[in-house]
Amino acid sequence: MASLGMQGPYKLTADKINHVVTRKSAGNYALGHINSGFIVRYIGRSDNDIKGRLKSWVGKEVKYKHFEFSYTASCRKVFKKQCKNYHDFGGSKDLDNKKHPERPDATDWKCAVCGR
Repeated sequence: MASLGMQGPYKLTADKINHVVTRKSAGNYALGHINSGFIVRYIGRSDNDIKGRLKSWVGKEVKYKHFEFSYTASCRKVFKKQCKNYHDFGGSKDLDNKKHPERPDATDWKCAVCGR
């Protein structure tokens, strides 16, 4: 079974985010809900502020009640991990992500899984 390699799951609330995401950093996240385990519905990333990005989701999508996250050391690693998690959890076929993760502006990085 695929693993996100993240901390959580936690309730998707501003209070919980403030409590568990303690620093401003690049990072990866997954949104979903609990049903006999964490059900991943969306894979995302922030190239510079994982805490702020997670907070932007609070109250937006009722179906996303929980999150997992991880800090990542560089923008390149954030993109690489997002691509891996996206493919590991079924891509746009099984996730709410409408398309493959886009590489950061001004980069020519390719997905290690599919070459996009």
